[in-house]
Amino acid sequence: MSVKEVLYKAHGHATGGRAGKGATDDNKVNVTLSVPKGLGGDDGPGTNPEQLFSVGYSACFLGALKVVAGKEKVKLPEDTKVSAEIGIGPREDGEGFGITAALTISANGVDKAQLEDLVQKAHIVCPYSNAIHKSVDVKLSVA
Repeated sequence: MSVKEVLYKAHGHATGGRAGKGATDDNKVNVTLSVPKGLGGDDGPGTNPEQLFSVGYSACFLGALKVVAGKEKVKLPEDTKVSAEIGIGPREDGEGFGITAALTISANGVDKAQLEDLVQKAHIVCPYSNAIHKSVDVKLSVA
């Protein structure tokens, strides 16, 4: 599925790979990268691509959830939260690595069945979900 009109473009770069540095061209994000012990690294003080993806996916999904809730005239509480767990490991085909994703959504005071419905609809709306839908089985759960 192609994008009808690009509304915004982010520009970033990395040097040094997983044990390097990364930044956006406007320097609003400027991070040191470290390799986690689980991937053979020293678990240094920096972040890693999976942590960055978990934050980005959480924020994007929450944005989609707000859009869907707004269309359905459901008021989400200010403390509505999306938590993402992103895993990485060797693919079954042995050709490289793949990721796993699990999102947990909580919205105090919203009926669980209603929230589950909104979450399924947000999963269709969310551009991150759309981008990975053919390659990652995303597990969705409502807390």
